[in-house]
Amino acid sequence: MTRVVLVGPPGAGKGTQATALSQKLGVPHISTGDLFRAHIANNTELGQQVKAILDSGGLVSDDVTNQMVRERLAEEDARDGFLLDGFPRNVGQADVLGSILAESDAKIDAVIEFRVEEDVVVERLLARGRADDNEDVIRHRQRLYRSETAPLLDYYADVLITVDAVGEVEEITSRVLDSLRART
Repeated sequence: MTRVVLVGPPGAGKGTQATALSQKLGVPHISTGDLFRAHIANNTELGQQVKAILDSGGLVSDDVTNQMVRERLAEEDARDGFLLDGFPRNVGQADVLGSILAESDAKIDAVIEFRVEEDVVVERLLARGRADDNEDVIRHRQRLYRSETAPLLDYYADVLITVDAVGEVEEITSRVLDSLRART
């Protein structure tokens, strides 16, 4: 079973790597960003709230995010493993994730930290051209990451694997897979 959390600043390549790793490991990629975008695309009430928050550079509340993830992890394809991208983003969410997994006697197998310099991720995000990506919003998200998400590195110290996330996609994927294999 493979239960992996991907951690890194916005623009570190978590989504790109999650797609590649999901195929290689045979587990679903669960992205809170994708869950949020699906609600926005379907113009649900929640989606409208999420859009306003994301457009301002803020983060969606823990309660909303926790419930969405709880429901997604209960789906059949996630029972034997998953790659979480964008969750948990703080220690409170990590506690909730631990409780969700404990209900089925499971735990996180590894936390992959994608390490990239801030200027590199700002360039990457500006290049992808999303409407909610301007330099002020991006730098605000970087500050939020440092203050709220970075403490997860200590929280998950016993299962943490740090990977240099600069390079070709395949090269980074290989680094992650090699690191995971070395742990088993």
